[in-house]
Amino acid sequence: MSTRTILVAVSRDEDDAIRVSETVERLYEADEVEIGLVHCFTENPEGASAAQLSSVRHVSEYLEEASFDVEVHERSGEPASEVLEAAAELDADLVCLGGRRRSAAGKVMFGSTAQAILHDADRPVVLAPGPT
Repeated sequence: MSTRTILVAVSRDEDDAIRVSETVERLYEADEVEIGLVHCFTENPEGASAAQLSSVRHVSEYLEEASFDVEVHERSGEPASEVLEAAAELDADLVCLGGRRRSAAGKVMFGSTAQAILHDADRPVVLAPGPT
Protein backbone atom coordinates (compact mmCIF):
# COMPACT_ATOMS: atom_id res chain seq x y z
CA MET A 1 0.00 0.00 0.00
CA SER A 2 1.35 3.44 -0.88
CA THR A 3 1.75 6.16 1.69
CA ARG A 4 -0.92 8.86 1.70
CA THR A 5 -0.42 12.46 2.75
CA ILE A 6 -2.90 13.95 5.18
CA LEU A 7 -2.95 17.70 5.75
CA VAL A 8 -4.11 18.41 9.30
CA ALA A 9 -5.18 22.03 9.81
CA VAL A 10 -4.81 23.19 13.41
CA SER A 11 -6.26 26.36 14.92
CA ARG A 12 -5.35 27.82 18.31
CA ASP A 13 -8.30 25.99 19.89
CA GLU A 14 -7.10 23.24 22.27
CA ASP A 15 -10.37 21.30 22.07
CA ASP A 16 -10.18 21.26 18.26
CA ALA A 17 -6.59 20.02 18.53
CA ILE A 18 -7.63 17.11 20.73
CA ARG A 19 -10.53 16.13 18.44
CA VAL A 20 -8.41 16.37 15.28
CA SER A 21 -5.63 14.26 16.85
CA GLU A 22 -8.05 11.57 17.95
CA THR A 23 -9.83 11.56 14.58
CA VAL A 24 -6.60 11.05 12.63
CA GLU A 25 -5.47 8.27 14.96
CA ARG A 26 -8.88 6.57 14.74
CA LEU A 27 -9.02 6.67 10.93
CA TYR A 28 -5.45 5.88 9.89
CA GLU A 29 -2.58 3.56 10.66
CA ALA A 30 0.72 5.36 11.29
CA ASP A 31 2.56 3.40 8.60
CA GLU A 32 -0.05 4.31 5.95
CA VAL A 33 0.17 8.11 6.10
CA GLU A 34 2.46 11.09 6.43
CA ILE A 35 1.03 14.05 8.30
CA GLY A 36 1.53 17.64 7.21
CA LEU A 37 0.38 19.77 10.11
CA VAL A 38 -0.46 23.38 9.21
CA HIS A 39 -1.41 26.46 11.21
CA CYS A 40 -2.31 29.72 9.53
CA PHE A 41 -1.55 33.00 11.28
CA THR A 42 -3.95 35.81 10.44
CA GLU A 43 -1.88 38.14 12.60
CA ASN A 44 1.44 37.40 14.24
CA PRO A 45 2.99 40.55 15.73
CA GLU A 46 5.06 38.51 18.20
CA GLY A 47 6.66 36.52 15.39
CA ALA A 48 5.65 33.18 16.91
CA SER A 49 6.18 29.98 14.99
CA ALA A 50 3.43 27.40 14.60
CA ALA A 51 5.48 24.93 16.64
CA GLN A 52 5.27 27.31 19.62
CA LEU A 53 1.47 27.14 19.78
CA SER A 54 0.18 24.72 22.40
CA SER A 55 -2.54 23.41 20.07
CA VAL A 56 0.01 22.62 17.34
CA ARG A 57 2.39 21.05 19.86
CA HIS A 58 -0.46 18.92 21.22
CA VAL A 59 -1.38 17.51 17.81
CA SER A 60 2.25 16.97 16.83
CA GLU A 61 3.19 15.24 20.09
CA TYR A 62 0.00 13.16 20.20
CA LEU A 63 0.48 11.85 16.66
CA GLU A 64 4.25 11.33 17.03
CA GLU A 65 3.62 9.30 20.20
CA ALA A 66 1.26 7.18 18.09
CA SER A 67 4.18 6.65 15.62
CA PHE A 68 2.94 9.00 12.86
CA ASP A 69 5.48 10.96 10.80
CA VAL A 70 4.60 14.63 11.32
CA GLU A 71 5.97 17.75 9.65
CA VAL A 72 4.80 21.18 10.90
CA HIS A 73 4.11 23.97 8.41
CA GLU A 74 2.98 27.53 8.99
CA ARG A 75 1.21 29.99 6.74
CA SER A 76 0.06 33.59 6.94
CA GLY A 77 -3.13 35.02 5.50
CA GLU A 78 -6.75 34.03 5.17
CA PRO A 79 -7.00 30.58 6.83
CA ALA A 80 -9.29 28.75 4.41
CA SER A 81 -7.40 29.72 1.26
CA GLU A 82 -4.02 29.12 2.92
CA VAL A 83 -5.05 25.64 4.11
CA LEU A 84 -6.23 24.75 0.61
CA GLU A 85 -3.03 26.13 -0.92
CA ALA A 86 -0.94 24.10 1.54
CA ALA A 87 -2.94 20.99 0.62
CA ALA A 88 -2.18 21.57 -3.05
CA GLU A 89 1.53 22.21 -2.42
CA LEU A 90 1.85 19.03 -0.35
CA ASP A 91 -0.32 17.13 -2.84
CA ALA A 92 -2.36 16.01 0.16
CA ASP A 93 -4.79 13.17 -0.41
CA LEU A 94 -7.10 14.54 2.27
CA VAL A 95 -7.56 17.53 4.60
CA CYS A 96 -8.57 17.04 8.23
CA LEU A 97 -9.67 19.87 10.50
CA GLY A 98 -11.80 20.61 13.52
CA GLY A 99 -15.17 22.27 13.41
CA ARG A 100 -17.67 23.83 15.75
CA ARG A 101 -21.41 23.41 15.77
CA ARG A 102 -22.94 26.82 15.21
CA SER A 103 -26.35 28.26 14.52
CA ALA A 104 -27.32 29.14 10.96
CA ALA A 105 -27.30 32.82 11.90
CA GLY A 106 -23.80 32.47 13.33
CA LYS A 107 -22.56 30.97 10.08
CA VAL A 108 -24.08 33.75 8.00
CA MET A 109 -22.85 36.57 10.25
CA PHE A 110 -19.35 35.36 11.02
CA GLY A 111 -18.42 32.95 8.26
CA SER A 112 -16.62 29.73 8.90
CA THR A 113 -13.15 28.56 7.93
CA ALA A 114 -14.32 24.95 8.00
CA GLN A 115 -17.34 25.78 5.86
CA ALA A 116 -15.17 27.59 3.29
CA ILE A 117 -12.72 24.68 3.13
CA LEU A 118 -15.54 22.15 2.72
CA HIS A 119 -17.05 24.25 -0.06
CA ASP A 120 -13.86 25.05 -1.99
CA ALA A 121 -11.74 21.91 -1.52
CA ASP A 122 -10.70 19.90 -4.56
CA ARG A 123 -9.93 16.86 -2.42
CA PRO A 124 -11.72 14.99 0.40
CA VAL A 125 -12.12 16.78 3.73
CA VAL A 126 -12.65 15.14 7.12
CA LEU A 127 -14.22 17.38 9.73
CA ALA A 128 -13.54 16.27 13.31
CA PRO A 129 -16.86 16.81 15.07
CA GLY A 130 -17.30 19.65 17.52
CA PRO A 131 -18.78 19.27 20.99
CA THR A 132 -22.48 18.51 21.22
